[in-house]
Amino acid sequence: MAGVRSWFWVALLVGLASCGGGAPPAGASRPFPQHLDYPGQLSRPGLPQAELDDDVRAYYREWKRRYLVGAGRDAEGRPLYRVIHSLENPDETVSEGIGYGMMIVVYMAGYDDEARALFDGLYRYARAHPSEVDPRLMAWKQPPDENGNDSAFDGDADIAYALLLADRQWGSGGAVDYRAAALERLAAIEERTIGPHSRLPLLGDWVEPAGTAEDGYRYNEYSPRISDFMPAHFRAFGAYGDRELWAEVEAAIERAVIELEEGYSPATGLMPDFAEPRGPEPGFPLMPARPYFLEGPHDGDYDYNAGRYPWRASTAVLLYGDGFWRERMDRLSHWAERATGGDPLALNAGYHLDGTPTEGQDYFTIFFAAPLATAAMTQPDQQAWLDALYLAVRNRHEDYYEDTVTLLNLLLLSNNYWAP
Repeated sequence: MAGVRSWFWVALLVGLASCGGGAPPAGASRPFPQHLDYPGQLSRPGLPQAELDDDVRAYYREWKRRYLVGAGRDAEGRPLYRVIHSLENPDETVSEGIGYGMMIVVYMAGYDDEARALFDGLYRYARAHPSEVDPRLMAWKQPPDENGNDSAFDGDADIAYALLLADRQWGSGGAVDYRAAALERLAAIEERTIGPHSRLPLLGDWVEPAGTAEDGYRYNEYSPRISDFMPAHFRAFGAYGDRELWAEVEAAIERAVIELEEGYSPATGLMPDFAEPRGPEPGFPLMPARPYFLEGPHDGDYDYNAGRYPWRASTAVLLYGDGFWRERMDRLSHWAERATGGDPLALNAGYHLDGTPTEGQDYFTIFFAAPLATAAMTQPDQQAWLDALYLAVRNRHEDYYEDTVTLLNLLLLSNNYWAP
């Protein structure tokens, strides 16, 4: 009998190894759906909870079918996964998409039996493509382009946050030590991508805090991407990392938003894609970035980066009841309702900070509408606007970026988004 028992345990261990090694996957401790009561929530979509949950499930199934793909195997034969950057360029992947994908599959665990395997494969893909500046961070784009193989702040921040979520969801005793991986990435973010004086997020690990002569000192610790202001993430990071530093980061981004709002968008609360110093030297106060600062003619407008700002800010209101960000969303959300007459389909795909629609972008996209729906949840008097926004986005699919941001907002809108 001893030989039979020995054979049984050897076979079991071999079977576990073929599944990726380590302990067998544990069940999800916070399975979808969660139906949380957000501390800062003042309204919610006026549909039955079961219908909201079904909308998330359906949207997730389509998102997974379109954008989540296999990416081969690592040196140990374990599967890798990635999120494609667009339907037109399915061979491309960016770190932002990996971070988004990791967050999404953690939240969908319990509904999707593959969630943990997908999460581990996405994380291993990130590890397999390190930044050439700090290998603890991820290279922002695959395949690399002529701009280098360095990091982007938002991708790594979402990856770190997702790893903290995974530790809460599954524990860290399996094939991936999620907590240790999160702390390693968080340390790299703190050391390489936070301005030592500004305490603002750098664009990535390639930015020198004082700038460089090669780029005319344009990119420095006072030239942030406003959608990198993630107050809910930063609150969580303070609980796991350098608490004092993250409190300083929160204070710095609040200062930057107030300067931009008071100086450039007092009537709208809109934020620009990027900001830069008003004076010739790096430092506060900030102004909207000039055209072609980094990406294009609308770098100083509320465009395809800043459209994420209401989602990031509203998350801090909903999860933590944050009064500062509620006040920001009060101004922005009510402006949006007035500007459209309460019709989401009248939203322009971008605005100057004074609320004037940007030229040549007169079309509706869920990318701008979904975060505004989340913002409306932070207000007590926008039920009709919230419902109209929700109905405009819940069944509409466009491309990777729009759909992925919308799915993350649908998780919030259905009360299924939680903090680590």
